[in-house]
Order: sequence, then structure tokens, then C-alpha cells
Amino acid sequence: MPSFRATIQITGLRPGHAPAEVMDMAVAAVAAAHVVEANQLDIVAGVPRITVRFMVEASEFDAENLLARKAAAAMEHGVNTVATTGAVHTARRSAGKWLPL
Repeated sequence: MPSFRATIQITGLRPGHAPAEVMDMAVAAVAAAHVVEANQLDIVAGVPRITVRFMVEASEFDAENLLARKAAAAMEHGVNTVATTGAVHTARRSAGKWLPL
């Protein structure tokens, strides 16, 4: 199964939500349709950034990429219910490198 990752900057929390809810929401949104391999929180130039790595069921290359983009959009939508964010970025693992979609 091909591996993908979705990354999004977190620019703030929405009122009434705890920081832990952001990652929980991101993972749950992706896990609703795909196997989540890992997740992590990084601080880049003082801005939190979360990454969720997941697998998509193997099929045709373009179809796999479309499913990955949909998973990233679901993650972005879910996270935006608890936090404010930057744009989501999606990448596919190929030959040991992460290639942007």
C-alpha cells in the first residue's frame, strides 16, 4: 500500500478546545478511511505543524493520489473545527523521498 503524509500548520486554537484535540481530530479524520501509520508535532520557526502519515489502498496511481488528497482535505476540515490553520500539504512516499502531490 502506498504511503502518504498530510501536513498542516496550526495558527491558533478555537475557543473551548484543548491543544491535544488538534492531533486527535487530525488522526481521527484520516483514520476514518485509511490506516494511520504515524503522527507527529513539530515546531517550525515558532509555529506548530502536525503531520499525519497514512496508507491508501493500492489501486491505480492517480486514484491513490486522489484518495490521499481527499484524506488531507478531511483532515484540514476536521482540524479547522478545533483550531485555525494554514494550508494543508500532501506528499507521497516514492523511492525514499516525499514528493508533493
